[in-house]
Amino acid sequence: MKRVTGIGGIFFTARDAPALQAWYKLHLGIDVQDWGGTAFTWADGAGKPVDGTTIWSIGAAQDAPFAPSTAPFMVNYRVEDLDALVEVLREEGCTVLENPDAQENTNDSEYGKFAWVIDPEGNKVELWQPPAGQ
Repeated sequence: MKRVTGIGGIFFTARDAPALQAWYKLHLGIDVQDWGGTAFTWADGAGKPVDGTTIWSIGAAQDAPFAPSTAPFMVNYRVEDLDALVEVLREEGCTVLENPDAQENTNDSEYGKFAWVIDPEGNKVELWQPPAGQ
């Protein structure tokens, strides 16, 4: 079983999220949208778009979006079979966060399936199985 197949997103927080978003937009040319981030479309070696995106987003630190972690960032990793990976991680003794609203301890949505694990340094890691075809 493959575990991580790529990076689906990079999320971090800021004391002044709108100001930091504006800085990245002005100085680095990142097309920051009203929701606080952008979706980078994947491309092949010739620059032709292919299926897949990587999300980049800045959120407000005071909202504590990565709790229970206190880290100011979270990386979202793409996986092929989230339920199987969560099962293996539990068997290996990893801390998989419970999601009381989800089936199989993953969170299903129109964007795919999500689960979260805490690494040994206390960082929250998001695992994402994209919807079929992405």
